[in-house]
Parts: sequence; structure tokens; C-alpha cells
Amino acid sequence: MNWQSAVERTVTGLGYDLVDAEKSAGGLLRVFIDHLPESAESAAGQFITVDDCEKVTRQLQYVLEVEGCAYERLEVSSPGLDRPLKKAADYARFAGEQVELTLKEPFKGRKKFSGELQALGEGWRLVLVNRVKKPGKKIDKSVDKSASAAKPEGESDLALDFSIEEVREARLVPVVDFKGRRFSAQDETPLKTAPTAAKHSIDEVDGGRIQ
Repeated sequence: MNWQSAVERTVTGLGYDLVDAEKSAGGLLRVFIDHLPESAESAAGQFITVDDCEKVTRQLQYVLEVEGCAYERLEVSSPGLDRPLKKAADYARFAGEQVELTLKEPFKGRKKFSGELQALGEGWRLVLVNRVKKPGKKIDKSVDKSASAAKPEGESDLALDFSIEEVREARLVPVVDFKGRRFSAQDETPLKTAPTAAKHSIDEVDGGRIQ
């Protein structure tokens, strides 16, 4: 079993959502986890904590050693405020949220767009709000107008229809809500461990290498 399959099987088996996993040339294995949509909705304000990261880390260390997957250091954390959207389930989960999108190929001279993500049949739509032109300012008309409902005076909808296959990168636009943040402050501090670490801390734990 390769390391990608081992990580996915372990994370999902523990009841978490695997947001992303990447391995650097230097052997750093980074794993980003989140609660499943159902659990997040049933417990408002539920965050990925250091305890969650430690739980996944311990199990990953065991599985990766058993499967013979080599790595220098393991780092498990939440996806953060700018969570990436990788799979169709991510797009469905965050429909209605503000998203920053980078296309693989330019559309009318642009690759980067930002707006509200909406489902559109089997594809997706990014809806932007374009303000009226002010003296000395240019209105960006590089995206086609959508046939949506009328907006307040001075605003008009612009929309980009796309498929996931056309996207190079998509991320949530960070939103800071001091009354009830989507992610806790601990989310910005990943749990870093090494394969043979005997203890865990919020900052970092060093150890040896498995082959």
C-alpha cells in the first residue's frame, strides 16, 4: 500500500475528513484533517483541536510503520481559514461560501477569480458582485453576466461557470468572526511529530526516521 492510500484509510477510519496530504522532497509528510460535514453540523463551533491531531498522528505513525512507508517527519493539522477545496464533496459542502479560484487555463485573460460558490447542474458557478463604475475606476467585464435576480442599484451579478477539472486551485476566502470563528486559534498551530517521537506538544516533537 502506498502512503497516500495508507493516510486516507487511516484518517477516514478514525472518522475525520482528509482534506489534503502532501509529501515534500525532504521527507516531510503533511496531513490536513477536518471533521466530517455531518459531525460539524451537529456540533456548532466544533473545531479540530490538538487532541484530534494527536489522535490521528499516533495512528498514522503505527500504520505507516506497518506498511513500510518512509518519511522523515509527520505533521498533522487542520486546513486553516483558507481551507482548500479538492474534491466534489468539498465543493458541495461549501456551496454558498466565498471562494478564491485559480483556473488551469486563462479565461478572457484571467486565471484568478473570487466570489460565491454555487452548484450548477453537474458543474459549478462562481458569482461575483461588481460595483458601478466610479470616476477614474475601471469595471472588470472579463466574466459573463449571469441571468440572476435583480440586484440593488449600483450592483450587478457576474458569473463564471466551470468544472472541477478546469481548476488548478480553490480555497475558501478567510473569514474572521470574533463572535464564533469557524476555526479555533489552535488550528493555525499544526502538531508536528516524528516517527519515533515519545511525546507530543503544540509546537514540535523531533525523533528518528523509519524506513
